[in-house]
Amino acid sequence: MIRVTELRLPLDHASDALRPALAARLALPEDAILDLHIARRGYDARKRGQIMLVYSIDCTVADETALLARFATDSHVQPTPDTRYHLPSAPPSGAPRPVVIGAGPCGLMAALILAQAGLRPIVLERGRIVRERTVDTFALWRKSILTPESNVQFGEGGAGTFSDGKLYSGISDPRHLGRKVLEEFVKAGAPEEILTLSKPHIGTFRLVSMVEHIRAEIERLGGEYRFGTRVTGLIGEGAPHRLRALQLADGTELPAMQAVLAIGHSARDSFAMLHDAGVTMTAKPFSIGVRIEHPQSVIDAARFGPQAGHKLLGAADYRLVHHAANGRGVYSFCMCPGGTVVAATSEENQVVTNGMSQYSRAERNANAGIVVDVSPERDYPDGPLAGIAFQRRWERAAFTAGGGDYKAPAQRVGDFLAGRPSTSLGAVIPSYRPGTTPTDLSRCLPDFAIDAIREALPHFARKLPGFSMDDAVMTGVETRTSSPLRIARDASGQSPDWRGLFPAGEGAGYAGGILSAAIDGLKAAEWVVAALREGV
Repeated sequence: MIRVTELRLPLDHASDALRPALAARLALPEDAILDLHIARRGYDARKRGQIMLVYSIDCTVADETALLARFATDSHVQPTPDTRYHLPSAPPSGAPRPVVIGAGPCGLMAALILAQAGLRPIVLERGRIVRERTVDTFALWRKSILTPESNVQFGEGGAGTFSDGKLYSGISDPRHLGRKVLEEFVKAGAPEEILTLSKPHIGTFRLVSMVEHIRAEIERLGGEYRFGTRVTGLIGEGAPHRLRALQLADGTELPAMQAVLAIGHSARDSFAMLHDAGVTMTAKPFSIGVRIEHPQSVIDAARFGPQAGHKLLGAADYRLVHHAANGRGVYSFCMCPGGTVVAATSEENQVVTNGMSQYSRAERNANAGIVVDVSPERDYPDGPLAGIAFQRRWERAAFTAGGGDYKAPAQRVGDFLAGRPSTSLGAVIPSYRPGTTPTDLSRCLPDFAIDAIREALPHFARKLPGFSMDDAVMTGVETRTSSPLRIARDASGQSPDWRGLFPAGEGAGYAGGILSAAIDGLKAAEWVVAALREGV
């Protein structure tokens, strides 16, 4: 089979246009193409009003060898890659049951692969089952009631459950592990289009159902879930330590020779516990900033021009970057078309914002993080846990600026650019719940971040007309863009200090987003299987 990439057709091309376009691209008669199907579809919207659909097509022709020889120097005509996933061969019978700590995307995929390998994993999740967790999360959004162990950050499905559900990543994936992840998501109820769209997404409500189906499959294969179970210590022997058991918050010990550590980027107490146990970790860069909201119609018009609203395009997204004069990078983060800004704190008396969309992306506003890079060298040089202290400082400031009841501080873009506090908001109604307080965002962000964002917004408006409109609204603060630290692991996937401990996913500093975290969980499961086969 042959894969042809970068095949471009007009947005409104006829339904039967693919075959003749492909034949023309390959300089073949149409009847020489025996079969074809779409491997990937995206769009190129760089020229407003001239948006093109961009396809990758897998096709069968009579003499593939001759065709490939004719296109030997053309990188867009190649053999179709083999994307089949090969499950790691199971270790000998009687291997100890591995433990997976955390049931976010990384932990779910690690547990699923381990279950498919016949290893009956035990999944520990400090939060609640996803439906109960949803009730707790809505309690914060609607009633300002925070449950520290069950919220946007903690609980079955992880932080990605309350997000846009984006399923694409910029990581290199030579083994096509992402394809395995997406195929498992489809089996769990995700729409099949995620296998072909260049920017697939699911949305929160579909993610909830999908997480439940994955749990059911893991349990069907012999896996076990334990909710409301927090790990408070590691038990081992020797130097380096050899993991033997996990200390749990209820005072009991759970035997564990191999444990995937998939705790997410907000498990701050767990990071402190691991640090105290001698697990090597280093502070790493992340970003801090705000959520910005515009009418989705403004973003659609800026991105798509007269073709805004086309059914194949949906709600427009964007990606923006600016290098500020003070040396800071400013960029859009986790853009949520047709979505809402949500309360995402996991600790009392703090305000954290994040973005979320449903599958339809049909809400009135578009939102995205506008964030500024921070780094240990410049901003929190006092050790591996210093980034957490930095985050907490500004989250507490945002809580105070918002009024002390989990409302978020908010400011109109016009006021922000003019350097004056907002006393009211305008035509753009903020979607954040439990509500917002008009104020001055400089009260809850570092000066360098305020300066960099203030410089960046007019630059962004040159790329997207209307971006710095006066009534666009910003809410603060966005601090949980990624883990503030990285937990060391060696070529076998294990901690060099605690053999049998496999740090993985976003919390360990090796992923960013649902797909990359799930891929890292898959790799962690493979490492666990390899260690069990080798008896180490």
